[in-house]
Amino acid sequence: MVNPDGVDLVLNGLQPDNPYYQDLIRWNKGSTDFSTVWEANIKGVDLNHNYDAAWQLSKDAEAEYGVTGPGPTRYSGPSPESEPETQAMVSFTKNHDFRLVMAYHSQGQVIYWNFMDMAPPEGKTIGEALSGISGYRLDLSTGIASYAGYKDWFIQDYRRPGYTVEVGLGINPLPISQFEAIYSDNLGMLLYAATV
Repeated sequence: MVNPDGVDLVLNGLQPDNPYYQDLIRWNKGSTDFSTVWEANIKGVDLNHNYDAAWQLSKDAEAEYGVTGPGPTRYSGPSPESEPETQAMVSFTKNHDFRLVMAYHSQGQVIYWNFMDMAPPEGKTIGEALSGISGYRLDLSTGIASYAGYKDWFIQDYRRPGYTVEVGLGINPLPISQFEAIYSDNLGMLLYAATV
């Protein structure tokens, strides 16, 4: 799990001793309820849009989505890889020789597999196998979701297969009652990915 502060905010609420207390309320449009809309880190940066992979296109698309600065979702940050969480993932990846990566998100039961036509040919073949194993649809991301994600950066910099897997269905955060079905859908994919 790459966003511990953001997840804690969603699950446990905003605590008065949080150093970003006033900012978080302002970024959340005056609300102290972060349980249904918040997808960003504690500084209001959406880590799924903070990687150096067409980051400027993500930044340029913010206005179209009504994003004007830090907030619950879609804010790409002040610069690519500005956030410690993103920096940690980049460093971790650079220190390992991964054949492929799978970034897990929720929800939609879909697997995104390409980035700006940079995925290698086996990227689609492996993606089709993952789709067949899980029953999740294999697709291409569109709009602002097409840029600056972890799998985008991995595909761009390594020209190896990368996937964003959207598990479950419904409204985030998904209910724990979906865990067993998600686990069942994904275990075979993880085992297959470990062998290719």
